[in-house]
Amino acid sequence: MRFSYTFKVDKPSELSKLLLFKSKSLSYISVFDSNIQAGRPSLPKDYINYDLIAGVDALEVLNVENDSFNALQNFHAQHKDWMFGYLSYDLKNEVEKLNSDNNDRIKAANLSFFIPKYVLLLKGNTLEVQTYESEENCQQFLLHQQLSLLDNGSSIQLKQRDTKAKYIQKIDAIKKHIQRGDIYEVNYCQEFFAEDVVVSPQAIFQELNKNTNTPFASFLKLNDLHAMCASPERFIKKSGNEIISQPIKGTRKRGVSLAEDKALIKELSESEKERSENIMIVDLVRNDLSITATKASVKVGELCAVYTFEKVHQMISTISSKVDEKTNFSKILKTVFPMGSMTGAPKLRAMEIIEQYEEFKRGIFSGAVGYITPKADFDFNVVIRTILYNANEKYLSVGVGGAITIRSDAKEEYEECLVKAKPIFEVLNFQLDEK
Repeated sequence: MRFSYTFKVDKPSELSKLLLFKSKSLSYISVFDSNIQAGRPSLPKDYINYDLIAGVDALEVLNVENDSFNALQNFHAQHKDWMFGYLSYDLKNEVEKLNSDNNDRIKAANLSFFIPKYVLLLKGNTLEVQTYESEENCQQFLLHQQLSLLDNGSSIQLKQRDTKAKYIQKIDAIKKHIQRGDIYEVNYCQEFFAEDVVVSPQAIFQELNKNTNTPFASFLKLNDLHAMCASPERFIKKSGNEIISQPIKGTRKRGVSLAEDKALIKELSESEKERSENIMIVDLVRNDLSITATKASVKVGELCAVYTFEKVHQMISTISSKVDEKTNFSKILKTVFPMGSMTGAPKLRAMEIIEQYEEFKRGIFSGAVGYITPKADFDFNVVIRTILYNANEKYLSVGVGGAITIRSDAKEEYEECLVKAKPIFEVLNFQLDEK
């Protein structure tokens, strides 16, 4: 049984910075920052659990390549403790008869979780720390050291797996699959990458988080693997017997004025293309949730609502269900994974087409980072707007994509990818030369 200690925090916004500094000397850490302190605009109901939640240092570690969901369930049953980690997109190969043979330099396991030494739960100025350590050791851990500024200093020259011309050709080819009736929608992604680079993941995340202020921002370090994530999207959350999923489909850039912002919001809200994309994914999520749901419990609470973030406007829907208390949490995850917003519809054929046309193994990108509680509740984001880095390989990867439907214009889809990637490019001091 963990001890629980409560502390008052004078500067809650400094806690994330403190944890980033401490992460330099740790092999395992996971920090989720809702950026509530940044005064974000209002968001959908139930978006935020904590202002900040973190798992720090590892007591036990689980890395799995086969039968991963059962392994996760057994690991939790054995320890009945907090677990922090990720679900790789390539778990699809265990859910369905699929494979992933594309370029892979991030080298992530299908699934990786750790049981932390410290669990930090911040709400307002109140910090709860759950740990097996004494209160004295806990206080020592939380002592503010002299924090020098994290300096990114990175100027990364990224390469593209797809040139603009190649991307357009692929979108045109994908649309032929739609015309033939193979799929209705597919999320096609491209990779920007850099080889033989040495960076400070902590500094990059701090700048990226400051630049975006998203509600599902996360910094994950598992030995050499780092995920610097500025995700606005929740994948799935379990609270008792209630499940919610909040897929995002539909994006517009922020305007330079309030008037332009309002015009862009109106344009996104009324776009038949964006609404059809969103509704197709809502139907897919409803179907996925129905597998474990109690009778008539799947509901759409909000459909195609537009919310404003630091850099973009997003169209978000909220779907919920109820599950029987005897249903294993791992079964819930397995039946909805991978998330529809990053695959397409129908899901299996969309994933086959993704594997055919993409040229990089997604791995953690478009998977999910999150945590599982001792009571088997959980919350996971969607790994988008993210920089992945393998320090051993000295390889950095940025995946970005969007939903392709019959109404998609290839050039417009390419430009939307750049809108999504722009905050990351800014942090890396990278300017894309499209000549």
